[in-house]
Amino acid sequence: MINEKRWKGVYSFEDSPYLMEILSELRDKETDTIKFRKGLVKLGRYMGYEFTKTMDFENLRIETPLETTKGITASDRKHVLIITVLRVAIPLMEGLIKTLECARVGIISASRGEAPDFNIEMKYIKVPQIRPEDTLIIADPMIATGSTLLRTISGIKQCGKPKRVVLMGILAAPEGIEAIKAEHPDVEIYVGKIDRELNKEGYILPGLGDAGDRAFGEPLNISLIPQMHKLD
Repeated sequence: MINEKRWKGVYSFEDSPYLMEILSELRDKETDTIKFRKGLVKLGRYMGYEFTKTMDFENLRIETPLETTKGITASDRKHVLIITVLRVAIPLMEGLIKTLECARVGIISASRGEAPDFNIEMKYIKVPQIRPEDTLIIADPMIATGSTLLRTISGIKQCGKPKRVVLMGILAAPEGIEAIKAEHPDVEIYVGKIDRELNKEGYILPGLGDAGDRAFGEPLNISLIPQMHKLD
């Protein structure tokens, strides 16, 4: 884990050959949907494991079958709330809870509009009660402009004050990190890698494309609601 010197509280995993190998597979345009989703799960599990190194723990005494010895319990692991930004964060969340298995999970559905405004539409929010002892992790693989996360963080902070607020992503652009840190300097950011920049459409470069489409397939560009009514 690398402490990024450009910002306070920003960390990357560029020092991990294992993670960088998986990320290389995700970047490859020939990687199919199934392999892409599995890659996101793997990264979530690895990042969750690394993240536990930042958590508080308590010492205890345990009895082995032979004698008494020292042990620890990672108390923070029992108080985790993961907020999943639909839809691309679902595989990342799946990986995280393999390590943070006691985590409660909230769902936020948000979509980003076209450049240059990048207006954010929040469509669905379902978040468990936020407790003072919680480590709140917002899972969003691509931290690009930061506009979706800014809306998400502001909304969540109105619901309660957790012990920590953490963003967990696969790739980030410097522009997105700057925007988030400007408004929420207390938020910690953990990403696989910080890429070079954004293009004019708001995609991370070199990036990996539209992560949601690559993980689940391209969505239809029409509304099915009128058609569904006709079936009645």
